[in-house]
Amino acid sequence: LGLREVGEATAQNLATHFCGLARIAAASAEALEAVPDVGPVVSASILDWFADETNLALVEKLRVAGVHWPEHEPVAAADSEGALSGLVCVITGTLEGLTRDEAKARLQALGARVTGSVSKKTSFVVAGTEAGSKLTKAETLGIPVLGERDLFEVLERPERIQTLIETDDSA
Repeated sequence: LGLREVGEATAQNLATHFCGLARIAAASAEALEAVPDVGPVVSASILDWFADETNLALVEKLRVAGVHWPEHEPVAAADSEGALSGLVCVITGTLEGLTRDEAKARLQALGARVTGSVSKKTSFVVAGTEAGSKLTKAETLGIPVLGERDLFEVLERPERIQTLIETDDSA
């Protein structure tokens, strides 16, 4: 929808938290800011967007054209209890055994928050072939870097993540 300050990860967090566009549109600033990655700037942007009649007309046109946003009751989030809960991951480079989207979905299903950029808050980076600046930044910050073989080990045995992060020799 083109909401300022709302990227893919934040949009996913909003969708997961509110379980539907109508609930996001009706949310208060306080409710929006309860979502990971949403602070005052992002909540203000969302509130402004939904307060604009032109944007509401766009949503209605999309609905009439057949676009729908599933609305459902909130359920317990799988990621809040997953083995990787609380960890922030970045995937970079080309993976051979699965796509980055598949890797992202599988890590999220285990509770990891997958972001698009490396920061001090990143718990680990998964680096495939031809990894570039994200790998360099992770190494500079001393963030553990896992290869694709390590990724598959984590996906099969998520309880191994701490051992893999602690034994990473990129730091």
